[in-house]
Amino acid sequence: MKATILFSALFAMMASMPMQAQTSASRVVEEGGTGPYKAIMLEDASLEAHTIFVPQDLSKFGKDQKLPVLVWGNGACNNSPFEHYLFLNEIASHGYIVVATGYMPKEGERYQGPMSKSEQQIEAMDWVFQQNEKKDSPYYGKIDTKNICVAGMSCGGLQTLFNCADKRISSLMICNSGLFNQQNAGSAVGGMPMPPKEKLKEIHTPIIYILGGERDIAYGNGMDDFHRISHVPAYAANFPVGHGGTYGRPHGGEFTIPALAWLDWTLKGDKEAAKMFTGSEPGLLKREGWTLESNGK
Repeated sequence: MKATILFSALFAMMASMPMQAQTSASRVVEEGGTGPYKAIMLEDASLEAHTIFVPQDLSKFGKDQKLPVLVWGNGACNNSPFEHYLFLNEIASHGYIVVATGYMPKEGERYQGPMSKSEQQIEAMDWVFQQNEKKDSPYYGKIDTKNICVAGMSCGGLQTLFNCADKRISSLMICNSGLFNQQNAGSAVGGMPMPPKEKLKEIHTPIIYILGGERDIAYGNGMDDFHRISHVPAYAANFPVGHGGTYGRPHGGEFTIPALAWLDWTLKGDKEAAKMFTGSEPGLLKREGWTLESNGK
């Protein structure tokens, strides 16, 4: 019996070594989230200035079940997801690999460094492709590179729209954000990407705007974007909490509900998740406070 226990412990240690070899720092957040795959937040030495959220036990993923990808950009162009890590960790616990722009948040500290750049989302996509193909990577053959959602909040949403033409993208999620127009461009924070409204024509995937209602300073921009998009399926969901959303609440709060359903639908083909947005009575409207619009595509 003792030998069996010792062997099991050694096997578990060996199985975790590839992850440890890549990891420079890690932390378990909110006991790994509420999903079926307890997640971990980590930095990887092979991808500077990014934070990864991923299931702790990768042995459950491979040929028959792969990890779809969420690439995330932060609010205020922060080069750390310190405002969104509860939200992102929760998503990872439902069977996703999340690659967020910026350095891993330090417990109890706000990021104070230089701003992030739109190119970091491209770096994140490059990395998941590389890791999926490297035989010595813990992610080898486990990432669903055919299903990638690029998303972001506020400035991160602008970064996402800046990158929207990338053909590797399968889905877009714009949170508390939208493109500025000529009339209000002067109110943008310096350093933010400022694509013109014509950029919307380069979108080639389904897109959802998740906004904080009329109190959200990005409401006008986001809804204007939504009403201009007619060539791909587009949705606009609003929850009246203002620009800050609910990302900092336990497990990401109410914003996690439509975000996760959107990912499950557009990246996993989950028909039940689709009912959150489709049909005569979309599931999201059964939740108190939410409104939902669609362009009917």
